[in-house]
Amino acid sequence: MAALLPAEWIKNWEKGGKNEFVQLCRTLSENKSHDTMGFRDIQQALYELAYHVVRGNLKHDQASNVLGDVIEFREDMPSILADVFCILDIETSCLEEKSKRDHFTQLVLACLYLVSDTVLKERLDPETLESLGLIKQSQQFNQKSVKIKTKLFYKQQKFNLLREENEGYAKLIAELGQDLSGNITSDLILENIKSLIGCFNLDPNRVLDIILEVYECRPEYDDFFVPLIESYMYMCEPQTLCHILGFKFKFYQDPSGETPSSLYRVAAVLLQHNLIDLEDLYVHLLPGDNAIIEEHKREIVEAKQIVRKLTMVVLSSEKTEEKEKEKEKEEEKTEKPPDNQKLGLLEALLKIGDWQHAQSIMDQMPPFYATSHKSIAIALCQLVHVTIEPLYRRVGVPKGAKGSPISSLPNKRAPKQADSFEDLRKEVFNMLCYLGPHLSHDPILFAKVVRLGKAFMKEFQSDGSKQEDKEKMEILFSCLLSITDQVLLPSLSLMDCNACMSEELWGMFKTFPYQYRYRLYGQWKNETYNSHPLLVKVKAQTIDRAKYIMKRLTKENVKPSGRQIGKLSHSNPTILFDYILSQIQKYDNLITPVVDSLKYLTSLNYDVLAYCIIEALANPEKERMKHDDTTISSWLQSLASFCGAVFRKYPIELAGLLQYVANQLKAGKSFDLLILKEVVQKMAGIEITEEMTMEQLEAMTGGEQLKAEGGYFGQIRNTKKSSQRLKDALLDHDLALPLCLLMAQQRNGVIFQEGGEKHLKLVGKLYDQCHDTLVQFGGFLASNLSTEDYIKRVPSIDVLCNEFHTPHDAAFFLSRPMYAHHISSKYDELKKAEKGNKQQHKVHKYITSCELVMAPVHDAVISLHLPKVWDDISPQFYATFWSLTMYDLAVPHSSYDREVNKLKVQMKAIDDNQEMPPNKKKKEKERCTALQDKLLEEEKKQLEHVQRVLQRLKLEKDNWLLAKSTKNETITKFLQLCIFPRCIFSAIDAVYCAHFVELVHQQKTPNFSTLLCYDRVFSDIIYTVASCTENEASRYGRFLCCMLETVTRWHSDRVIYEKECGNYPGFLTILRATGFDGGNKADQLDYENFRHVVHKWHYKLTKASVHCLETGEYTHIRNILIVLTKILPWYPKVLNLGQALERRVHKICQEEKEKRPDLYALAMGYSGQLKSRKPFMIPENEFHHKDPPARNAVAATVQNGPGGAGMPTSLTINTVRLEEGTTEETDKLKEKSQGVVKVINKAVNATPKVTTSNGNSASNSKITKEKDDKEKSGKEKDKEKKDKTPAATPEMKALGKDGKDKPKEERANKDDKAREIKEKTPKSDKEKEKVKKEEKASKEEKSKTVVTIIESKSTAEKEREKEPSRERDVAKEMKSKENAKGGEKVPVAGSLKSPVPRSETSESEREQKRRKVDTHSSPSHSSTVKDNLNELKESSAKHYINHTTPTLSKSKEREVDKKDLDKSRERSREREKKDEKDRKDRKRDHSNSDREVPQDSTKRRKEENGTTGSSKHSKSESPSDSPRLNEKEKEKNKSKSSGKEKGDSIKAEKMEKSSSGSKKESRHDKEKPEKKEKRDSTGGKEEKKHHKSSDKHR
Repeated sequence: MAALLPAEWIKNWEKGGKNEFVQLCRTLSENKSHDTMGFRDIQQALYELAYHVVRGNLKHDQASNVLGDVIEFREDMPSILADVFCILDIETSCLEEKSKRDHFTQLVLACLYLVSDTVLKERLDPETLESLGLIKQSQQFNQKSVKIKTKLFYKQQKFNLLREENEGYAKLIAELGQDLSGNITSDLILENIKSLIGCFNLDPNRVLDIILEVYECRPEYDDFFVPLIESYMYMCEPQTLCHILGFKFKFYQDPSGETPSSLYRVAAVLLQHNLIDLEDLYVHLLPGDNAIIEEHKREIVEAKQIVRKLTMVVLSSEKTEEKEKEKEKEEEKTEKPPDNQKLGLLEALLKIGDWQHAQSIMDQMPPFYATSHKSIAIALCQLVHVTIEPLYRRVGVPKGAKGSPISSLPNKRAPKQADSFEDLRKEVFNMLCYLGPHLSHDPILFAKVVRLGKAFMKEFQSDGSKQEDKEKMEILFSCLLSITDQVLLPSLSLMDCNACMSEELWGMFKTFPYQYRYRLYGQWKNETYNSHPLLVKVKAQTIDRAKYIMKRLTKENVKPSGRQIGKLSHSNPTILFDYILSQIQKYDNLITPVVDSLKYLTSLNYDVLAYCIIEALANPEKERMKHDDTTISSWLQSLASFCGAVFRKYPIELAGLLQYVANQLKAGKSFDLLILKEVVQKMAGIEITEEMTMEQLEAMTGGEQLKAEGGYFGQIRNTKKSSQRLKDALLDHDLALPLCLLMAQQRNGVIFQEGGEKHLKLVGKLYDQCHDTLVQFGGFLASNLSTEDYIKRVPSIDVLCNEFHTPHDAAFFLSRPMYAHHISSKYDELKKAEKGNKQQHKVHKYITSCELVMAPVHDAVISLHLPKVWDDISPQFYATFWSLTMYDLAVPHSSYDREVNKLKVQMKAIDDNQEMPPNKKKKEKERCTALQDKLLEEEKKQLEHVQRVLQRLKLEKDNWLLAKSTKNETITKFLQLCIFPRCIFSAIDAVYCAHFVELVHQQKTPNFSTLLCYDRVFSDIIYTVASCTENEASRYGRFLCCMLETVTRWHSDRVIYEKECGNYPGFLTILRATGFDGGNKADQLDYENFRHVVHKWHYKLTKASVHCLETGEYTHIRNILIVLTKILPWYPKVLNLGQALERRVHKICQEEKEKRPDLYALAMGYSGQLKSRKPFMIPENEFHHKDPPARNAVAATVQNGPGGAGMPTSLTINTVRLEEGTTEETDKLKEKSQGVVKVINKAVNATPKVTTSNGNSASNSKITKEKDDKEKSGKEKDKEKKDKTPAATPEMKALGKDGKDKPKEERANKDDKAREIKEKTPKSDKEKEKVKKEEKASKEEKSKTVVTIIESKSTAEKEREKEPSRERDVAKEMKSKENAKGGEKVPVAGSLKSPVPRSETSESEREQKRRKVDTHSSPSHSSTVKDNLNELKESSAKHYINHTTPTLSKSKEREVDKKDLDKSRERSREREKKDEKDRKDRKRDHSNSDREVPQDSTKRRKEENGTTGSSKHSKSESPSDSPRLNEKEKEKNKSKSSGKEKGDSIKAEKMEKSSSGSKKESRHDKEKPEKKEKRDSTGGKEEKKHHKSSDKHR
């Protein structure tokens, strides 16, 4: 603040400063507008003036003079001056400079005339006053002031006790104690009391105290005393009453004192009537709030210590000491705690219904501290009882219950009683929240609250209330949930195993959706137990007790242990189940006893158990995989198993669990499907296992009753109720279809999303689990849902596939029951409408109902595939295949008989049982009889059904296969879209697929080639096996097993074959263009050739198996072992193939013993079973007609038509066809790798340009010239050929033992390189030896049919052609074999060597063409042969028709045959001798022959089996070709005798030159597909090398 008194004024004080100061003061005094401001300014001006004096700038007399002038400007100027002096007094007394203090004293003395000494005595310090002389002694002054203050402020006016007369008090007590029931009022008594005080000089405070004492003794007279005290208080100070009560409470505060309840009550009533304030009284009460908080903390710590003790492992020696210490502590504790007056007052307030004050007391304490005292909890409960009484009487009392009504409080100030649910919100819910877990003290109130909750939920769930009401109800509902969470559940935990309360609570809980319930259980389990010291103790005790019970739980003591578990669970289910589940996860052998022991639980506990299971399953800390990452953790498996058992046995709600699984699937996690699988298996009795026996599988194709009796492992009984519960849960929560769709989608999710990081084995397991659960779940829905439910929920097939992206197999699987239901219901409708009993009528109706149901499906499936698919198979065929099941195709009579016989045996056993009481006998027999009748009825019903279905198929079959492209393509589509997806879907589907193929064959379905179909299935199974999961491999094995069973049946007996295949279109070997009629017997495959083909299939299976076993790949080995185990009944049948397999499997056993024990176990299992099958295997020559010695050959020719050496017709036909094919046809072959069959008019017209397929094109004239020469040499050639083929055969027989391991030998072993190099040298000697032998034989043999010539030539050529190229490429191939670790090791080309020498390259080319046709690679599944071959046959047949050149007459042939018979016998004897020599040679050169011979026989078998043909056609060949061949043959013979390969190659070159360009082109083109086929069957790398080698050779 700026100085008001400038320094110049002081300097020039006398001249002008004095006047200036006076003027300033006058101005400040006059300016009254800013009063406070002016006051301050004057204060400052005076202070500055005085301060200049103190500092010595101004003399004190000058200042006193000017102050004298200023003093009269304001009335309060002396007071302002005194204030200034007071401040300066304080300031100067602190200064050390004495001069300034002196100046100050002089100034005050000079101004004494201006300020009165009284004012100064008030304001200045006593010492200053003494120095000024205003007082004598400062000390005396101080004492006097203290006395005055005491007298003023602290001295009380006391009545003279001597003047009080005791009689007054006696009269007072008489007044207050009189009978108050009459007309006496408080006002009257008050007047009397006033008189007594006045008359007897009574102390009014003591009178008030006596009034309170009397009130304490007469509590029933509230209405009298309260107004009396109220009136009396008008005469006293307001605090008096509070102080008197405080003194009363103080009196009882010594340790031994106990405050009487009457005092609490009086205080409470006075509080309620607002005669005193709670804040004023609260301070008088003990203990202090701090002490209460400390005590609360101490309780929590103690509770934690108790928990720690319970969880600690205490050794027995320590236990006794611990117990003694605890006893001492408890004794100390029993000393009575000091009285808590606050709680006493609280209790009194609650009893009289003063909720507001009670609430504010509780708010000052820690939560639930007050109600943890039983008396208070009970008082509060009583208050709640009273408050809810009217509402409870109206809505809560159960029917038939009387109940004891509770009267309301007499007190009008008590809380208003609740008449509606809305009223509960005002007070009651609040009261309950303060009670918390301590509602446990009053089970009756607990039940009432729960019943009110039930009644509220009933109202809440009933519709029809207004929007406003709904909002109110929503709020009330959330309040109810809070009360349940904070009060009801914690209280249940503290109750002593009260099962009735638990059931009562369930009555309310079951009205909540499970989401709310589970949330409440979650809070209860994870949070509530940590919030109260009492609950912390209870939790520890429960766990301790649970441990005790679980340690002793066994199968034997299930009942007593179960009772203990039940008792424990009534109050603390979450804690108990949590512990039990943790034990089950560790020890799965506990599952059965635990499940049995849970029978004493309440409904609420079962629900809590369901929650605990889900929580345990969802535990994020647990790993779902074992550490090896290849298997699902055992804890999850145990839990799943427990789930299934417990949900089946007890009525637990499933919705939460099912929703959990659905949510996990939505999140892309499929581990938890294990749970669903277990639940459906246990509850519905539907098992999914790959270990089913064929008998069980057969039973599974029958009706429901047969399935239940014979289809499952365990006899599953009493699943009716549990499966109904499961069905209801699924339908109520709309989970049936979502779960199916999620599972169907998740199958691929397992691989492409979930499986990223996981081990392949685990991915396979998860895929299988997902798929199996889908199949099982779908099966459950199909058998349990009504038609309406099913149709309502499952959308149409196109929606399933296109919108929900369900894979087709799964979509049809889900829709199939719907179609069946639908058809049967339509059929029933039609039957009712028109009652015709004739079988035909019934069938007609059935077909009509099928058409009605399936027509929309036929339209719907069109969208599932590309339009070109429907060129080959019709939508009707596709839908029929996918919509039928085994139930529709065949009746399992043997299964029905088996089960009926079992029942008969049972009944006999019941009769024989003497111990069984008669009534029980009767019951059991009745049960068996009823079952037997049911089974027979079911069988009859199924039989009728199957007949109807077959009739329907008969009518449909002509439209099934359209074959607009080729039959080959048709088979491809059939396998690709129908058979393969379905045969790995389930075991029954695998059987179904095999049966369906057989059925399509039996129905003589147009355009269906059974042969092609079987050939594709058996030809190359490597790819399909390798891409399967474990269970799929098992199903695929079943499929192959059933297919093999059919084939084996046909193979076993000519009669069966002729009956079931002889005239069937599926066994046509010439595939004519669609619409071409005239399939005659000549086109059919005969029995012997069929046996060759079957042998080829067996060989192919062996080749594929060995390949898979050698890859070293886990999946390949595992899957092929599974498949082999499944097909063991029908394969291997041939001894040498069996031995090859056995060796390979033995090797796996050795290699995998340490590395992969699961593969070792599989291999050992298979190996053992294979050995046991060995006695049933047969040598190859018994399996099919295999190259016998010459004498048999002739017979074979006569009998079967194919070449004398028992060569398969197929080869013959190939040769013939190729020799006859026109240029044009060759081009066609070039263009279409799948030989397309069309009517070849062009070919018919193209006769002039007949070209032989060895590459020489010639004009007709040339052909005619050469004809004569060739005819002459025909017979000679024939003989020679006859000779050649058998020459190899005996060697093969001799080497039978070595030959048996063909497939094995085909593989590249480590020492292969060395062996092959060794091979080269001895081979040439051997070949020479063979050449001589053959020359000799050719001289002996005379003539033979043309067919034989060509046929045997074909064999020789093939063998010859293959040899040179192989030998050149040995080294390369060996490398390639080693490189191509996983691939096939050149089975066709690389390692098949024949002992017959080969020389001519031209021959090799022709052979390549032939082989191209022979082993044509198919687009989809496996290499096929048939189409090319058949096209060729067709063309050849046509050429034969068009060629006019004469053929050899049949009579000539017969003569030749007779001569041959004699000659061949002689020849064979000579050959046998030679064979003996050969054998010895071979033993010497074992390593060489070991490879050659098997290769030769393998090659031949490959060639033999490559295709099929008919004997007649093998003969139908124009002689125009044969001379050419004869000429060739001569050349060959020359070359053989000379043994010079060079000369031959030159000739071959000449021939090649002479052939036309177009021919060359066609030849190259034909060779390409041949390579392709090889590529299919061999590994990638070595295939390329082989490709190069054949090019070089070419």
